[in-house]
Amino acid sequence: MVNVGIIGYGYWGPNLVRNFFAADGCYVKMVADARLGRLEQLKKVFPSILAVKSAEEIIKNPDIDAVVIATPVSAHFELAKKALLQGKHVLVEKPMTASVEEAEILINIAEQKGLLLMVDHTFLYTGAVQKMRQLINNNELGNIKYVDSTRINLGLFQSDINVLWDLAPHDLSILSYLVDETAYSVNARGITHTCNGIENIAYLTVNFPSGLIAHFNCSWTSPVKVRMMLIGGDEKMILYNDLENTEKIKVYDTGYTYYNDEERQQVLVDYRTGDIHVPKVSTTEALLNMANDFISCIQTGNKPESSCNLGLEVVKILEASTISIKNQGREVVVENQSTPVAFNV
Repeated sequence: MVNVGIIGYGYWGPNLVRNFFAADGCYVKMVADARLGRLEQLKKVFPSILAVKSAEEIIKNPDIDAVVIATPVSAHFELAKKALLQGKHVLVEKPMTASVEEAEILINIAEQKGLLLMVDHTFLYTGAVQKMRQLINNNELGNIKYVDSTRINLGLFQSDINVLWDLAPHDLSILSYLVDETAYSVNARGITHTCNGIENIAYLTVNFPSGLIAHFNCSWTSPVKVRMMLIGGDEKMILYNDLENTEKIKVYDTGYTYYNDEERQQVLVDYRTGDIHVPKVSTTEALLNMANDFISCIQTGNKPESSCNLGLEVVKILEASTISIKNQGREVVVENQSTPVAFNV
């Protein structure tokens, strides 16, 4: 059995506790939160779990094998670093850290100590994303040409990170999981409507060497909630709507071909519209799949679906997006660079 300690019992913490409590091969031994009210709520639901006020009590406890961190992003690095140095396996909430430098430090420590460092990009464990990956790996879509994602809603405004750092990690992790290619550069624009200077609406474009382009629309100020992604291949296309209960994925046998008409000196396009297929997807709770993957990889030494390297790629794009926003949308190169650099185009 893997003894687990969970730090943070706020917005996401209760979901983590519930699913790790149900996961195979582990025992949730301790939960830490500085707020007594939150610990009282924990005791009502899970009286067998030891509730403590300090994260240090979990990190320094010799009986704890793995630490799960569900705190604000600003606290991820220090808590994860301390846990790794104490010989604990670590699962950290998304985004992995507040900077590329911090993420690389944690990865190096984990590698040196032979420990598992994993990021909770929950959407990778949904039946819908797993099915999309299967379709892409089977080359049913052909070559992926574009990804267009919208993740908007009313709130929750964050006080320490902007809307891209809050919402985009979900879709950036999906992008990294589905596309076997490293992002080359980004362009990002954002605006704040509050006095704290934190962008509440932002648009991010991710560019790839092959010509693949991915666009992300994120907002905390939309009157409607939208969780939608389009994936366009040159053979078929996918519409992924996470808010759909039964038809989360629709595969469109739709495409086009073009050729140059030298006589008319113009490009002519032929369109093809075929059937729409709605594949069946697994309905197992994604967070439970994630918890089982974390515990299983500790026990077997296998690489998790949501690896720390995937988490690093997401942070690289986010850090580059911040630089681009501060430079009025300039292109920022991110490929194979620890410190992204903006340049004029």
